Amino acid sequence: MALIILQQILTMALYMICGYMLYKTGKITDAGSKSIANLLPWVIIPSTLINSFLTEYSAEKMRELLISFGMAALTLLIAMVIGFLLFRNSGIECFAASFSNAGFIGIPLVQATVGSEGVFYLSGVLILLNLLQWTYGIWQLTRGKKDSSEKTPKTTVKSVLFSPIVICAIVGILIFVTGSGTKLPPVLNTFIGGLAQVNAPVAMIVLGIYLARTKISELFTTRRLYLVSSVRLLLIPAVTLLVFAVLPVPYMIKITMLIAGAAPVGANVAVYAQLYDADYGYACQTVTQSTLFSILTLPAVIWVAEKIMAGA
Repeated sequence: MALIILQQILTMALYMICGYMLYKTGKITDAGSKSIANLLPWVIIPSTLINSFLTEYSAEKMRELLISFGMAALTLLIAMVIGFLLFRNSGIECFAASFSNAGFIGIPLVQATVGSEGVFYLSGVLILLNLLQWTYGIWQLTRGKKDSSEKTPKTTVKSVLFSPIVICAIVGILIFVTGSGTKLPPVLNTFIGGLAQVNAPVAMIVLGIYLARTKISELFTTRRLYLVSSVRLLLIPAVTLLVFAVLPVPYMIKITMLIAGAAPVGANVAVYAQLYDADYGYACQTVTQSTLFSILTLPAVIWVAEKIMAGA
């Protein structure tokens, strides 16, 4: 699986280079990149989630889904505790360490290695991730500010609770539980499956555009960035792996959660930093540097995990 991860990451890196070159040559503008990026949370990722639930209901799969939700909560709890202990004085760094890019990067990698079944397990992470970013994440970014009590507008609450990702994850679960997953019209199946297939290319092209808009020199001269990346990409996955190794949970669920937990900093740290008047530029740098370094760290983490957990 580590080799598959490496091959997939190299493929994703090529997609990123494509996005980078399109932006640098002016073929994609700032406005155009925003429009492309909107496809992911509004259309592609929701379709990918629903597609993972288009399977026949069984008591065993229901049990695995419930287990995956518990493992998702544990994965996020480990990251948040470590992030708080190491970065309690920096809201952005704490947010960056706590929340990975389980959507943009986690889903394509899980699709390539575990398949749609893995995305099925990943739904709990995506639901909890969105809710925790809105609550705990915003608290980290606004604590200590005099006007922090006014920083959580109703529009933000609605945007999280009624976001396409959360809604479609819930719809997908309902489709699965009611046994409708194998009964959708063929045209609808083809439509949802087609959108799910473009998740990786579009997500990586968007990240390549983000990279093109970042000053590369600052990514490698800011010392704190290395610490954030090391915690997000190495320390948190290592602790998560040690905890997972002793749990009597199906291997595929554990490896799916580990991929999500070992992914680089989530792009929402930049989104929320901009919304709540934090250091938007630094937030973008944590996303970009950790994404670049994850090309090396993710295959290594999965390789070690296979050695430890496969026989556990």
